[in-house]
Amino acid sequence: MATENTRGLARLMLAPSVVLLLVWMVVPLAMTLWFSFQNYNLLNPANVSWAGLFNYQYFYTDPAFFQSIWNTLLIVGGVLLITVVGGIAIALMLDQPMWGQGIVRIMIISPFFVMPPVAALIWKNMIMHPGYGVLADINRALGFQPVDWFAQYPLFSIIIIVAWQWLPFATLILLTALQSLDGEQVEAAEMDGAGAFSRFVYLTLPHLARAVTVVILIQTIFLLGVYAEILVTTNGGPGYASTNLPFLIYRTALLGYDVGGASAGGIIAVILANVVAIFLMRAVGKNLDK
Repeated sequence: MATENTRGLARLMLAPSVVLLLVWMVVPLAMTLWFSFQNYNLLNPANVSWAGLFNYQYFYTDPAFFQSIWNTLLIVGGVLLITVVGGIAIALMLDQPMWGQGIVRIMIISPFFVMPPVAALIWKNMIMHPGYGVLADINRALGFQPVDWFAQYPLFSIIIIVAWQWLPFATLILLTALQSLDGEQVEAAEMDGAGAFSRFVYLTLPHLARAVTVVILIQTIFLLGVYAEILVTTNGGPGYASTNLPFLIYRTALLGYDVGGASAGGIIAVILANVVAIFLMRAVGKNLDK
């Protein structure tokens, strides 16, 4: 009886937080869903009418829609590839004893704390600028012509910038997992004659499998919403070459003043994010059950 009373009291105390969380999440989503069925343009806010599925059809038939979906997947896939492979390599390096190890770790992790617009400005004006950027100076020193990265390789440039920001996160998670590897297993493998490559493939990588899946899951959720880097550097161009789904929604809402169309795009983005999240959660769950 006392246990039931305790549980009831605990649920009562948690109720306000749960209700607040539900209101915080459900109300904006419900409003977005409602607006997605309305003809609502900010240039004519007094003339709001029922549109049915027109906004979804309009957004679906937008020439940039499928391009933005493809660009979104390329950004997610490219960044994950760079951060996972690079994170494992840097984690292996940081796991070795070296002079100034603490300072090196702080320097490697520091890009994660740089705000996305600031990081994009740094790469745009100091590193990738075709006139006075660091890469342009290196090309001239080697006798090559400078490359206009954001004009010639816009999507690749975005991937590099975002990967630079998320590489420290992957490195930190993978380094933590690597340091939990049992040293006795490594010593036993060495005594059995296993080389460095064999120990990495058959011992280190399986041990890092769970950490890798966690990195992929967390990063994917955030990478689906990449926006600031595109706005600051390429503005979605040239054409639709670097336009992803969040930027397409921004352009529809704040440049086209079409709240209804942007809301429909937002609902599509939520559905896409949930599909990806469910897929990754199942993949992570299977991995963790092994």
